[in-house]
Amino acid sequence: METASYREPGDWDRLPSRRVAVNGVELQVTDYGDGPLVLLCHGFPELGFSWRHQVFALAAAGYRVLVPDMRGYGASSRPSDADAYDIGTLAGDLVGLIDWAGASEAILVGHDWGAAVVWHTALAHPDRVRAVAGLSVPPQPRPPVPPVAVLRKRLGEDFYMVWFQQPGVADAVLGADVRRTLLTDDVKVSAWSGGSAAQRPPRPFMTEAELAVFIAAFERTGFTGALNYYRNLDRNWALTEHYAGQRIDRPALFLTGSADLVATFMPADRITELVSDLREHIVIDGGGHWIQQERADEVTQALLRFIRSL
Repeated sequence: METASYREPGDWDRLPSRRVAVNGVELQVTDYGDGPLVLLCHGFPELGFSWRHQVFALAAAGYRVLVPDMRGYGASSRPSDADAYDIGTLAGDLVGLIDWAGASEAILVGHDWGAAVVWHTALAHPDRVRAVAGLSVPPQPRPPVPPVAVLRKRLGEDFYMVWFQQPGVADAVLGADVRRTLLTDDVKVSAWSGGSAAQRPPRPFMTEAELAVFIAAFERTGFTGALNYYRNLDRNWALTEHYAGQRIDRPALFLTGSADLVATFMPADRITELVSDLREHIVIDGGGHWIQQERADEVTQALLRFIRSL
């Protein structure tokens, strides 16, 4: 592998990649570098390719980087049963990857849903987690009742997480215009179903060729696997009751953008109640939700600084 940094999708395609059998599924995993293990976990609706800017720098700094397409996404298995996507099972996928890599522990980094998964993995399997970094989504206090009811009451039926609950409905709308879906940020249902994105340009931080990677993947797979993460919100609440009151005790980093919409309904103001060793809380001024792509250099440098401090 001669490329020292990412320039275009062909650089990512040339990285070593394989399907790995873990936890009852097969995950497509990019495996690059040598040294202490770092796992990069993407969110919704994305792919391992979302970490294209970070993987080269982390490998060059002396780390072995594993970047899966999370279950339900890309070239990884997509179980049809929504119950196969609960948070404990997703954490089990990461533990399985650590086992497969022959490591006793790993540094976990996640964005969006990937952040939720790495936070939970650090809570449920602390002996397998050297440190944890979450982007965009902070750990959240346990609500007193199942979360979908809370979201419905606070944000309404047209809030996207509520709308995603009914099987088949959002799946069809999101799949009908993949480009529109991938270029939509609004949290209201109407934004996911109105108009066409045929002439909409890629995001400013993304080339047409990069957008095409995501479009091709979701045109092939659809969005059901990805939506099944949301369809476990209430189930996750029930399954994790025994963790109530426990704190994540691994060295931790939280990073977000000041313009990330997620902060409007998942604030980080209580993070120190839930994380006992928060080393840094970084807010990138003007940064949006897709932070590791939009502000790639700043995110990469923050991750390297955090990891090296361990």
